[in-house]
Amino acid sequence: MAKIEIIDMNKKSDTYYFNQLIYIFNYEGIIRKLILDYKFNEKSYIYVSFVNFILKNEKIFEKLKSYDTIIPVPISRKRMKERGYNQSLLIAKKLSKDLRIELQANCLFKTRNIIEQSKLNKEQRMQNIQNVYELKNEQILTNKQILLIDDIYTTGSTVNECSKVLSRANPKKIDVLVLAKD
Repeated sequence: MAKIEIIDMNKKSDTYYFNQLIYIFNYEGIIRKLILDYKFNEKSYIYVSFVNFILKNEKIFEKLKSYDTIIPVPISRKRMKERGYNQSLLIAKKLSKDLRIELQANCLFKTRNIIEQSKLNKEQRMQNIQNVYELKNEQILTNKQILLIDDIYTTGSTVNECSKVLSRANPKKIDVLVLAKD
């Protein structure tokens, strides 16, 4: 069930704006169902189980303690109004609190609502996500080790675009933590 893998993105042939991808599960079976319930079926409480699972793994726990700042992938105002919560922010807040790492939820913003990435192929996802994020207060991220939080990694388009925008602040490094990789 648990996969827990760390992938060095610098060794990949594509261009990535983050250094490592950390994922906890493969996006399949019961995990897929739980994430979909969490994200789309008003079961926001499920995040507590995901975070507890992450924190109980000694290897991941020690790695996560090395970051200066945690940033959730933002969602649009429209999606926030529809869903009532940002699934990545819930995870980021709990990790931040439990690990005593600074949470920066007010520096990366999604400026407009777009077609859901899950409805698009890889090329469409890359185009769809371009220029939808904005960075504010970038000086607070300079020279920081950033952990970017998202729920699912499919093509990497979303976290790569977020990382590209975050890289303008000249952080020391950007790594990505997701619950599951497709």
